[in-house]
Formats: sequence, structure tokens, C-alpha cells
Amino acid sequence: MSLPKLWSLHHILLLSVFTGAANGYYNYRWPQCIYSSSDFSDMVFLDSYYFNKYLYVQFNSTVGRFVGFTEFGVKFAEIWNKDPAIIQQLKAEVDTFCKPNAELYKTAIHDKAVAPVVKLSLVKQGDSRHPSLLMCSAYDFYPEKIKVSWLRDGAVVTSDVTSTEKMANGDWYHQIHTELEYTPKAGEKISCMVEHASFKKPMIYDWNPPLPEFEWNGPLLFTAGAAGLMLGIITAAAGFIYYKSTSTDEILVLH
Repeated sequence: MSLPKLWSLHHILLLSVFTGAANGYYNYRWPQCIYSSSDFSDMVFLDSYYFNKYLYVQFNSTVGRFVGFTEFGVKFAEIWNKDPAIIQQLKAEVDTFCKPNAELYKTAIHDKAVAPVVKLSLVKQGDSRHPSLLMCSAYDFYPEKIKVSWLRDGAVVTSDVTSTEKMANGDWYHQIHTELEYTPKAGEKISCMVEHASFKKPMIYDWNPPLPEFEWNGPLLFTAGAAGLMLGIITAAAGFIYYKSTSTDEILVLH
């Protein structure tokens, strides 16, 4: 079941009384459209009136009339409920105000989805006595709802995992960071799985650890040594061929 959504508008009147310092008294109207279904079939329009933080009278489209919550509000409700034009206009707000604005919100914002940019990084290199620390970061995604999980050989990891709260970038987009503390094992596969509205299915990102230094230098040294050896053999062979050809010419001249 989806959470109720809200479309609202405030009209605020500030009355100030000056007695050396300013004390504010707020009387405001708050129209609200509340719904949870995608087709707006459960849309409810509320027209509420507050004095400071206290609700004193409210119109509810489901009830179809004003209801007072204070002595002052009851008097207003009695007066407004006797006016058919006011009641009819407020009942129509579900179709004339709520649904058109909710449709615009749904099309322009709610139905949009931007895929996260996912990055895996090594935060701390482990050794024989200390575990390694990996981070899976998801950047610039919308909407806010997202699930990030760690996998070890395809199985979800439930321990040694910490995660930040989803953080707003201030531009409608969000980010989140999740860390995994683990001791590397030979042949083990570590992955980060991200589930988001922008994906048709969960996306899995595999961790490819950097090769140790000796594994990078080893092949290079071997290649350089092999090349030197081949160059020496070629040079020696060329010298031997040259020597043999020179010796043959000298023998022919003597005869």
C-alpha cells in the first residue's frame, strides 16, 4: 500500500501586536488534497482554518460540510453550511483543483526516475590480521527510494555492513554509501546489488580488486628478460653467419 500523497496550498494572515516586542498571531487557511491511489479515486479535499496551531473549522469533501472544533469554529460551520453555493463549490474542488494538480505532479515529477551512478572503491586494504573495507556508492538518483545490498558468491550479506542514510543533494537527486568489512578469500566473488525504480531488475556490480604489485611487475620483467635473451641470440647468430661467410671466402682465394 502506497503512502498518502498531499497537494496543499497555504493562505496565511499575520496579525502583530506591538508591546515593546512583536508577538505574532497567525490565522491561516490550508487547502489539502490527499490520495494514495494512482487513479485518484480515493481523493479527499480538506479546507482547514487554523488560529496559530489550532484547527477551529474544516471542510471535508467526504463528509460534505464544515465541522467546527472550537466554539468559534462551530459558529462559522453553522453559517457556511447554510450556504449551498459555498458547499457546492468546495465539493467540486476534488475535480477542479485536486485532480488536475495531482496529475501535473504525477507526470512532471512522481513518474520520473533517474538511474544512480554506482561506484565500488577500496576504502582500506586488509592484511592477514585486519579485514578489508569496501564501499559501494550510488550517486544522483531519483526518486529517493533505493536498496543497496552486498553479495558474496551471489548470497546476500547480512553482517559487517554499514550504510549511511539517503542524503539529498539539494537538486532533487540523492546519494547513499554502503560499506562492507570482509576478509578476502581466493576465488570469492564480491558484488554490490542496487534496486531502484529506474531499473527493470536489480543491477549487480562486481568488485574487481587491483592486482598486487608483484603480479603487475612480474610479467613485465619476464617480457623484458625474454626480449633481451632473444636479442642476444639473434646477435650471436648474425655474428656466427658473418664469421662463416668470411672464412669460406678466404679459403677460395688461397686455392
